[in-house]
Amino acid sequence: MSVSDDVSERIDKLEVRIAFQDRTIEELNAVVTEQWRVIDALRSKLQLLEDHARAASLIADPRSEPPPPHY
Repeated sequence: MSVSDDVSERIDKLEVRIAFQDRTIEELNAVVTEQWRVIDALRSKLQLLEDHARAASLIADPRSEPPPPHY
């Protein structure tokens, strides 16, 4: 095996490795993007529930509560 064959083989292996890494990065990016979409939807729902609970006086505004006796 000549030096140029060895270099060519090493380059081929690196190209294959990079291709797999690129695919993995794309897959991970898709997962993270979907997770952020779900998180944003959950934040919106939580805010809606908090607003509804406050409107129904189920949750007191923490600023309106007196401090605990130990303060």
